[in-house]
Amino acid sequence: MRGGMGNMQNMMKQMQKMQKKMAQAQEELGEKKIEGTAGGGMVTVIVSGHKQVLEVNIKEEVVDPEDIEMLQDLVLAATNDALKKAEDLTNDTMGQFTKGMNLPGMF
Repeated sequence: MRGGMGNMQNMMKQMQKMQKKMAQAQEELGEKKIEGTAGGGMVTVIVSGHKQVLEVNIKEEVVDPEDIEMLQDLVLAATNDALKKAEDLTNDTMGQFTKGMNLPGMF
């Protein structure tokens, strides 16, 4: 019976280590900058690893007062591109902690 408690304590220590590593990985993700583009680089959106929009850059030559819809579409496309890349980075980074655990919806 005593051996079971030792295993349980060891498992708890391992879980605590993993929690610390996960927290550190989350923090590092927030410091990453991911760039999404549209229109051949005419619109660039930069987001953090926490999926917060940090910058929106629009080249002057793409601004056409007669075609605001195109500009809106480019901003939307660049934002979605950046957010998709951030999501992929999050899955790659945090997935290392959940490999083999089969936890649906975790990351």
